[in-house]
Amino acid sequence: MPVFSNKRRSLLTLPLAAALALSMTACGKKEVAFKGSDISGTKLGQDMAMVDGSGTLRTLADYKGKVAVVFFGFTQCPDVCPTAMAELAQTMEILGDDAGKVQVLMISVDPERDTPEILSAYVKAFNPDFVGLTGTPEQLSTTAKSFKAYYAKSAGATPGQYSMDHASSFYIIDPEGEARVLVSGNASAQDIADDIRQLL
Repeated sequence: MPVFSNKRRSLLTLPLAAALALSMTACGKKEVAFKGSDISGTKLGQDMAMVDGSGTLRTLADYKGKVAVVFFGFTQCPDVCPTAMAELAQTMEILGDDAGKVQVLMISVDPERDTPEILSAYVKAFNPDFVGLTGTPEQLSTTAKSFKAYYAKSAGATPGQYSMDHASSFYIIDPEGEARVLVSGNASAQDIADDIRQLL
């Protein structure tokens, strides 16, 4: 039974690793190491169908060719949503010229109060290129299930003063329309930008 020394084993492994890297490059695969969670292959978001500020129904297919960053929130959110949107605005600044290859989408979990006009004005206050998406409760339900995104109404002092509980993660979709990264809502703008750059 042949015995290999560690040195000989590493010498044998190097050409194999190089050949593997070469074959992956030849296949057009780029090795990536995301700071967020890799969700490649999950097909999250494929059933997204929500309305933009102009009243046009939008799906992920409308944003193919760009990296899309999807966030679920609502305009009357006191802290989490404005913080998240400010973080994404800072991310766009960090990306510089690459920001034009990225589309930020905020999907409202409060379609009862967030009309297309209200939501559009809200997101554009953070960045004029951001897009707000809202719709019927049924459209929201289908879209949120597609992303496996949590949301629920939370009762307030009066029926009209309710709040919304929701997940605060960012979904990063590649230019082919495939979900690739789930980034924590606590991630820094730099970390989000780094993960986006991996997909450009």
